[in-house]
Amino acid sequence: MPHSQTSAPRDGFLSGRLARGASPWLLPTVATAAVSLVRARRSKAAAIVAVPTTALAAGMLWFFRDPEREIAEGRVISPADGVVQSIMPWKDGRTRVAIFMSPLNVHVNRAPLAGTVTSVEHVPGGFVPAFNKESENNERVVWHFDTELGDIEMVQIAGAVARRIVPYIPQGTKVEQGERIGLIRFGSRVDIYLPEGVEVAVEVGQATTAGVTRIDRD
Repeated sequence: MPHSQTSAPRDGFLSGRLARGASPWLLPTVATAAVSLVRARRSKAAAIVAVPTTALAAGMLWFFRDPEREIAEGRVISPADGVVQSIMPWKDGRTRVAIFMSPLNVHVNRAPLAGTVTSVEHVPGGFVPAFNKESENNERVVWHFDTELGDIEMVQIAGAVARRIVPYIPQGTKVEQGERIGLIRFGSRVDIYLPEGVEVAVEVGQATTAGVTRIDRD
């Protein structure tokens, strides 16, 4: 039987695990906060600066958390933490499930199925808010997986704030279901295309957890 989709995952922030690809943003922020705190003991002005820099550093640590997950059983599991934004039948018979990720969500994405990565394509584009229809033309990374269900397409889409998508693995890599495959920095969207004949188990407005929430139905 599948594991419960509502079980609380361990928090990566509290466990000390941070997302790969966080360093360019995280290290300067934490270093600035540390210097401000040291100087705050001798300067009132530095103490005033220390408050927002420390708050920003704490926010960055929270944003880049990377929790461990007990991976659920099932053919297709969610690649992202977030909320189902839309479920749309596609012209070729597939069904697209779009998951919106707010800045409060974990932004490490996971493989929806076990298989082999057959393609990782970076597509340049804009940076409109990820909940906007025009976000389909945003900067994105298109993944294809060769799986037991055939070709599975997944798209990481940058948002208004998310200006960098960081794939963790290259084309040709064999992945396990629920394995970490990449990071989107700040608010964004992840789309997964289910093959024709695969019934969707989630609904619009439902919260999803990467590696835990099952997307398809038997």
